[in-house]
Amino acid sequence: MKNRKHILVGIAGGSASGKTLVAHRIARELGSRRVVVIPLDAYYRELGHLPLEERARVNFDHPDAFDFELLETHIRALLRGEPVEVPIYDYAHHNRRPETMSVRDHAIIVLEGILIFWHERLRSLMDMKIFVDTPDDVRLLRRIRRDILERGRKLEGVLSQYESDVRPMHQVFIEPTKRHADIIIPEGGENRIAIDIVRAKFGELLRGIPEPESLRSRTAET
Repeated sequence: MKNRKHILVGIAGGSASGKTLVAHRIARELGSRRVVVIPLDAYYRELGHLPLEERARVNFDHPDAFDFELLETHIRALLRGEPVEVPIYDYAHHNRRPETMSVRDHAIIVLEGILIFWHERLRSLMDMKIFVDTPDDVRLLRRIRRDILERGRKLEGVLSQYESDVRPMHQVFIEPTKRHADIIIPEGGENRIAIDIVRAKFGELLRGIPEPESLRSRTAET
């Protein structure tokens, strides 16, 4: 592994493929003190200077929608053991929230998102690359359900965005990056066997990394 004290794992896949579920399920089972999940969505560019109507028309599945410069800066800092303040994205208003998420002292950093393998410098930092491969029709149904129930979208808008942005961007930018993956997980979070295999590999990686002093002192205090 490239990094002895901190390991970067990338989990990519199409929109609503189940990559977030895979990342959080593995992190939860291994323990959140040593594994942190950072979503690429948190690094959508700041759009506060645009009216809400214009923000909604942005192609959020294109690489230009993301602040990869800030993301790379944060990932490199975490790999050096330095704390960072990760942005929090507001899907309803298509903008960053004022508050941030403090991230520090994690042995395994899991970066998940649709385009994380597209960015060459980020990809070169990853010790393990996982692609969650889910059929298009399943992803579309999941996206409809998620965007309507969780993000307050209307069906017509979800379908229009899928046809104009999501599907073509997947074909051009996301699907081709599957070739960079070390592991491909079919069916996403529903593939319990694949998740167990990946979790076992994560556990193996953790055993080779000393626990940070800050965590040891916290454990001793409790």
